Amino acid sequence: MKTEHDREQLIKKINVLLSQAYDSTLDEIYALLKTIEAEEEEEDLKAYEKAKKEANIDNSVSWEEAKKELKTGIKKEVA
Repeated sequence: MKTEHDREQLIKKINVLLSQAYDSTLDEIYALLKTIEAEEEEEDLKAYEKAKKEANIDNSVSWEEAKKELKTGIKKEVA
């Protein structure tokens, strides 16, 4: 995971390149980012379903704990 400073620097570099890109390239980048976002949402859903199933099988994790862990994991990935 990148530090906040590293993220800011990378975003600045990306913005420079984006400002120089052709419109068609911007469309392609946007489509790619949407695809990545959808894939990440699918992975989150799978993790959610797995946690739910495991909680139901062995009762080792409550449903509330599984939801909390899933939300925490998503926040860590975003940060």
